[in-house]
Amino acid sequence: MKTFYNSETEQLMQLHFSRLSEKEKRQYAGIESQKLRFGGKIYICKLFKISRNTLNRGLLELTQPSLYDQIPSGKQRRLGGGRKKNLQQL
Repeated sequence: MKTFYNSETEQLMQLHFSRLSEKEKRQYAGIESQKLRFGGKIYICKLFKISRNTLNRGLLELTQPSLYDQIPSGKQRRLGGGRKKNLQQL
């Protein structure tokens, strides 16, 4: 795998990434991949251990304001997103 940053910079990026919320992680990964251009998406996905779908979703949220507006203020996902509640009574 081609490295774009030295190991110290990678460690700082990983530390910063670990402190972000879910939405901020997607968008930060998207921004970093755009800076690197060719091979940047694969590199960032491996560095942050995220899927390419997550990275692409972050890029879409940044480039399409309508998607970003679907996420309520103070929330990480759109309404109805995430794990569903178990409504069965035990």
